[in-house]
Amino acid sequence: MRHRPNDTYGVQNDACRRGKASDSGFSLVELMVVLFIMALLAAVVAYNVIPVGDKAKVVAARADIATLDQSLEMYRLDLGTYPSQAEGLAALRTAPAGLASPQDYRSGGYIKDLPNDPWGHPYQYKVPGDEGHPFEVYSLGADGQPGGSGLDADVTAKKD
Repeated sequence: MRHRPNDTYGVQNDACRRGKASDSGFSLVELMVVLFIMALLAAVVAYNVIPVGDKAKVVAARADIATLDQSLEMYRLDLGTYPSQAEGLAALRTAPAGLASPQDYRSGGYIKDLPNDPWGHPYQYKVPGDEGHPFEVYSLGADGQPGGSGLDADVTAKKD
């Protein structure tokens, strides 16, 4: 009887002792399944996290508007009137020319810095404001244009 290397007569070759080559790692299909699951999870996380940044900008704009509103109220308490439309929000930083009682203007102004909205646009000031308010401070939203919807909508102190 002739001896064959792959026979089961007690002689095994190296591949048989080590196991099959395909058993020593992951198959391409297994790797693709894992990569697909990871990509799916990343997409779900991104879908849920990205809008949070947009909402945070609206919240930050409302906080800035509230600060500007308070500064305008302090201005009125000291000087008896709100800044005119022409004087605008800049009147909170430096005394406008032609004040009736310039000595009543607070040294250093009513606000340290006049911020831009979170989208980089200046805040808007309107005298008189809407709905019978003496003034209104608002942001033009992400697009920097009046009106709009979603992130492009104007942001005011009141929650919509």
